[in-house]
Amino acid sequence: MSKILDNDYYDIILSNISVPAFDKGDNITFLTERNSLVHVLRTDMDPCSLGGQPYNAFPALYTLESTISIEKSGIGTVQRNPFLGLFGRGVMIGVIDTGIDYLHEAFRNNDGTTRIQTIWDQTIQTGTPPDGFTFGSEYNRDTINQALRSEDPLSLVPSVDSNGHGTAITSIIAGKPNEDLTFSGIVPESDIVIVKLKEAKKNLKELFFVKPNAYCFQESDILLGTRYLQLISQKIGRPIVICVALGSNQGGHDGRGILSSYLTYVVQLPGIGVTVSAGNEGNKRRHYFNSTTTPPLYNDFELRIGENEPLLWMEIWPYAPERISIDVSSPNRESTQRVFPTINECRKFEFIFTQSIVWVNNIVLEEETGDQLILIRFQNPAAGIWYFRAQSVGNEPFSFHCWLPSGDLISNDTFFLNPNPDTTITSPGNGVNQLTVTAYNQLTDSILGESSRGYARNGLVKPDIAAPGFELPCAVPGNLYGTATGTGAASAHAAGIVAMVMEWAVPRGNYPSMTGNDINRLIIRGARRSTTEVYPNNVWGYGQIDINNLFQGLTNI
Repeated sequence: MSKILDNDYYDIILSNISVPAFDKGDNITFLTERNSLVHVLRTDMDPCSLGGQPYNAFPALYTLESTISIEKSGIGTVQRNPFLGLFGRGVMIGVIDTGIDYLHEAFRNNDGTTRIQTIWDQTIQTGTPPDGFTFGSEYNRDTINQALRSEDPLSLVPSVDSNGHGTAITSIIAGKPNEDLTFSGIVPESDIVIVKLKEAKKNLKELFFVKPNAYCFQESDILLGTRYLQLISQKIGRPIVICVALGSNQGGHDGRGILSSYLTYVVQLPGIGVTVSAGNEGNKRRHYFNSTTTPPLYNDFELRIGENEPLLWMEIWPYAPERISIDVSSPNRESTQRVFPTINECRKFEFIFTQSIVWVNNIVLEEETGDQLILIRFQNPAAGIWYFRAQSVGNEPFSFHCWLPSGDLISNDTFFLNPNPDTTITSPGNGVNQLTVTAYNQLTDSILGESSRGYARNGLVKPDIAAPGFELPCAVPGNLYGTATGTGAASAHAAGIVAMVMEWAVPRGNYPSMTGNDINRLIIRGARRSTTEVYPNNVWGYGQIDINNLFQGLTNI
């Protein structure tokens, strides 16, 4: 078995400068121009060791970000304009998600053939991997068409979307109109390229104390999917718009994670657009913020842990220059005492009166950001209120953020008692140049309660834009239709609009060197803004997406 699939090997992210030291056999998987994966044999280590590698070397875990009106964004106006009429012709849509129901009518041409250029299914190892990749199976348009004509399509192309999220996201962007159900994707004449992600390795879930049955993906597979979409775009010679409707609460929320920074780079290349979801953490009570400026220089805060929470992690990110210690107390007030920052020490605490075990890594220098990181991992934590005391080491004022896992990695019964809804944008939404999309209810013109709020931890303005994200009509597996809600759905809606601008710019020759970042700036300038709000702000970003405004601005030029 390939090491990238083998649970006996950790996938460690390292700089390409370090590759020669590990490059033996199939130890290395190339990720990007800057980084590769090295596959390191896993030994029976204590969780404390973080696998014997620095925190930032392990791929973060990502979860899904979604659970109506086309007119609301000015799309109908632009498509009815005879001089524009932008439906995505000549543009490819790339979706990295849970796969696609390729049998669905929404993804077929009028003659019944497929609109899908290729599917890379990372979960199937019986077919041929794409050129330059070592796992999964690739199915091209000809093979998919052959399957569609056959009596037993799944015997030829066994790729399915058992979750439905990927099918929904793709259809919101590019689904073929269905007149009976008044459904249409935004760019129904675009071509589609799909990456179906494999689930995160069991050893990575174990390392970050995530339940074995939690449905999540690892950062490195999303990166490989992004590179695959770029290669397909180059090979076919068409611009591509990539939608990432996934998010993670791991990391410093400042855009410096490997996926965030790579998407920031990619979107500055001609002919590549990127939209990402802001996250659905706004009302989940999974973020805490404190700023302590006067003596006594400590801060007490509380976390309620629900009944069925066998495993849990929590990250605390203080701001420089101050360093802080942490003291963790169980519901019956058993305490770890103060745990001080060190280079790479980890402390394990077994509580006497409960079955709870807590591991604390108080890392004085997290390599990727240069900041302090306190990683706290719980095994069988007693249900109830846990108490934490963050205290200045040098008796100086300090402030810090604290995050719990995103999505379904924990239950809604686990939350901070005094939460803060701001700075809840998930990765990769904190990156500089990708279009980070929050969701509003297009029927009431109000932001969705669950939509994550900005800004990034380093003060960067995020989200960029708000798009419709409440019960958007979509395709679901089994040739059925349903609705999708959340910032994932909103990022898909925005991806369709990016594709319309890309069609105007590149295939139609109005601006052949247009980058995704250029389009994002045009979208921000053309956004609809309320007279009662100050923009940008941490809820709406620069306003509501409006492509009609965008093109009116261009015609004035």
